[in-house]
Amino acid sequence: QVQLVESGGGLVQAGGSLRLSCATSGIVFSIYAMGWYRQAPGKQRELVGTISSGGSTNLADSVKGRFTISRDNAKNMVYLQMNSLKPEDTAVYYCGARRPLVIGMDYWGKGTLVTVSS
Repeated sequence: QVQLVESGGGLVQAGGSLRLSCATSGIVFSIYAMGWYRQAPGKQRELVGTISSGGSTNLADSVKGRFTISRDNAKNMVYLQMNSLKPEDTAVYYCGARRPLVIGMDYWGKGTLVTVSS
């Protein structure tokens, strides 16, 4: 049974930081690309960034320079470090897992809420 479980969300003031974690099980984590997505109220889910199985990262322009993605293959974990948070970063954040050579995420977590107050 595949599980992705996000944690680390919460309420933070603008300018603050949070670190989200995504614990995975049931997949061969080291071969999966991982992604962080977010969905703000009334908006579509959008990509925050991805990290390949080899550790290469891509981030959305809106978070470049503020967010970083990392992974720990020994722990089957992926992280999203969020700095200089803005109210517009308020959203439910989801992690996803994608098999090699597949377009789109195969598995999703249930999300963790991040609220940034002004």
